[in-house]
Amino acid sequence: MSTFHLIAPSGYCINQQAAANAVTQLEQQGHHVRNQQVIARRCERFAGSDAERLADLNALAQLLGENLIVMPVRGGYGASRLLDAVNWQAIAARQSSQPLLICGHSDFTVIQLGLLATGKVITFSGPMLAGNFGATPQDPFTVEHFWRALRNEVFTIEWNGEGPGCRVEGTLWGGNLAMLTSLIGTPWLPNIENGILVVEDINEHPYRVERMLLQLLHAGILARQRALVLGSFTHSQPNEYDAGYTLTTMVDSLRARLSIPVIAGLAFGHEQQTVTLPLGAHAVLQHADISQLTLSGHPVMSV
Repeated sequence: MSTFHLIAPSGYCINQQAAANAVTQLEQQGHHVRNQQVIARRCERFAGSDAERLADLNALAQLLGENLIVMPVRGGYGASRLLDAVNWQAIAARQSSQPLLICGHSDFTVIQLGLLATGKVITFSGPMLAGNFGATPQDPFTVEHFWRALRNEVFTIEWNGEGPGCRVEGTLWGGNLAMLTSLIGTPWLPNIENGILVVEDINEHPYRVERMLLQLLHAGILARQRALVLGSFTHSQPNEYDAGYTLTTMVDSLRARLSIPVIAGLAFGHEQQTVTLPLGAHAVLQHADISQLTLSGHPVMSV
């Protein structure tokens, strides 16, 4: 079985029971869970002081062994405070042999994109400890797609997508939209040409989602991509004031501005059901009757 190495670079895990459930379930499945002490650690709203949370990240460069799955306890906020002190080069050097299988999402997106930008390190945007593996029961869709990504050198995701017919290929990248947008103008946003950008978010009104996507458009980032894939936008409900303005009408408006295909409906993000995507891998996106995303070139578990 596998070894999970926990880190906590963001917010304090307020749902301690969910984290405990995750550890119990993973151990019952035969996995090892290391560094559990970070689960209960707290400083203000964060999962420890800046120095403690930074140490979690920089210690990755010295982790020994293979098939190590590095996973944040949860997201929240806090990783952005650490960006200028992460030893990006040391972690990238560690990844050149026996790569760590680093998986997370939400606030952790800034670390994942920083690794991709500074060292071309491929990580997985997917489930985390408390919110996903702590669910009782764990979601079979999420668990199956997690192991599919980590165990297969080439794998395909299919879904009932919505958008124009297309076949494009390029580097897959993205993650949480708010965190990605926060990196514009910094050294930690990857400069991806001809990529396939996949984004998701939670608790953002449709107009806020539109504002962030327009920032990517006006910054010239969307024009450099081959396609935009929209994941889940949890709790993105309009209100009476919107008078018919919805996430769907916003996407229609965005499509009118873009020359690249926008494919929606991927189960990716903060929902209990989420796929796992290797950020920085090679991707082939096809959409006709169904949508297909085929990924390759990412690190996988050795046999």
